[in-house]
Amino acid sequence: MNQNVIDFLLARRSAPIPELEGPEPTREEIETMLRAATRVPDHGMLAPWRFILYRGDARRSVGEKLAALAEEREGPLSEARREQELTRFSRAPLVVGVVSVPRESAKIPQWEMFLSGGMAAMNLILAADALGFGSNLITNWYSDVEEGRRILGLAPDEKVIGFVHIGRHKGGTPDRPRPDVLALTSDYAGPYDAGEG
Repeated sequence: MNQNVIDFLLARRSAPIPELEGPEPTREEIETMLRAATRVPDHGMLAPWRFILYRGDARRSVGEKLAALAEEREGPLSEARREQELTRFSRAPLVVGVVSVPRESAKIPQWEMFLSGGMAAMNLILAADALGFGSNLITNWYSDVEEGRRILGLAPDEKVIGFVHIGRHKGGTPDRPRPDVLALTSDYAGPYDAGEG
């Protein structure tokens, strides 16, 4: 048993995005994170996900496009609202888009491919944290808007799994209440019967 790994998993928490600072991870650190991200269940070896790196000036460029799209959808934005959109992708030194890429398969359903992408996002977060970074995954309104996805570099048939914000973090994030695992767990007792509830 590796108690260090268990302790690491039990202590994991999301770092607040505004607290993530530079410098961004090195090329080698990013590659390590992405290699770890791909070590997930992937039935049929379809690799039904991909990663988009938003860093440097591209983060502000994305923000400008999202601000324009928000204004097109909502009308004139207040200064605070505009700034919110402008900085969506520039609050952390690195944002990694985890994208669901549908593959043709007679055996593997699309929902299972999407779940594999969710696992890739989680492994990315764990790898970032293990390398000493803070991380946080969000989706936000633009993930469910066709033009938002296009701005972010997704093809029409692709979906957002999440945007993982990564940066240096001083720590000290208070833990939040966690679910009661025992209340969420049961032994199998046969087929579900709606009348028994």
